[in-house]
Amino acid sequence: MGDEYASGSWKVGAGNEETFQRLWVEFLEWTKADCPGFKYAGLMQETGNPRHFISFAAWEDAESRAAWKHKPGFRDRRDACVSLCDDFQGADYESAAQVG
Repeated sequence: MGDEYASGSWKVGAGNEETFQRLWVEFLEWTKADCPGFKYAGLMQETGNPRHFISFAAWEDAESRAAWKHKPGFRDRRDACVSLCDDFQGADYESAAQVG
């Protein structure tokens, strides 16, 4: 499988949902344009709790993902999203199984 991922669980402060989504898209558009090894990303919003979002970004390899996190501008863009949140948890993953 070989796919590597970064993922986040974001609990956005009340009233900040639209701003958060805009900043997250800007962050990942920058990633797409400037970060080799980036494949795609997605943001999901919980239907029963619209303040909760799950994000994921797929990478060709762990080295590309790590380089992204050390790239100038990464921290500022991520932190702009985090500043709108009451809670944020992020982690790195590798593919364990796929169906379909």
